[in-house]
Amino acid sequence: MKRLAVFASGSGTNYEAIAKACADGVIDAEVVLLVCDRPGAAVLDRAARLGTPTFVFNPREYASKAGFETIVADRMDALGVDLVCLAGYMRIIGEVLLKRYGGRIINIHPSLLPAFKGAHAVEQAVEYGVKIYGITIHWVDETLDGGRIIAQRAFEYDGSDPDEVHRLGQVIEHKLYVETINKILKGDI
Repeated sequence: MKRLAVFASGSGTNYEAIAKACADGVIDAEVVLLVCDRPGAAVLDRAARLGTPTFVFNPREYASKAGFETIVADRMDALGVDLVCLAGYMRIIGEVLLKRYGGRIINIHPSLLPAFKGAHAVEQAVEYGVKIYGITIHWVDETLDGGRIIAQRAFEYDGSDPDEVHRLGQVIEHKLYVETINKILKGDI
């Protein structure tokens, strides 16, 4: 059985979708670690409820990104992590993790990349007035939301409420992330 690490910084709905899909046998894997850079984040309650071990840290307590990334990478090495899934992790992955897990880190992003990169993609898209929104899953490299695209799914929305776009997108995210992880683990991607 493959072993996943999920990184999240917020509410953790994508983490929960992945963890439940693993528990239900939809994904032939187990989430062996949740990494969170925000003590007190809601995702930690979800992880406790679902029994996922966590590594929680405050980045400000480390002298450098390399410092906390080394600890995270060592922990993942010890657990035999096969694939890292970023699920609302609001930090750019640095050199340490890329060197040790490059080619095995994926991210989900709430836009049709390469459009609207970064943390405020939905708000930027709404401000721009787009009518077709979407979700992208991509490999993580050293660029901001610039790794090779793995999967995308679009949806129409003709309004101006970023919260509504997020809600519509989350429904798609949960399903698309599970489908994509399955394809990667089966060697179809």
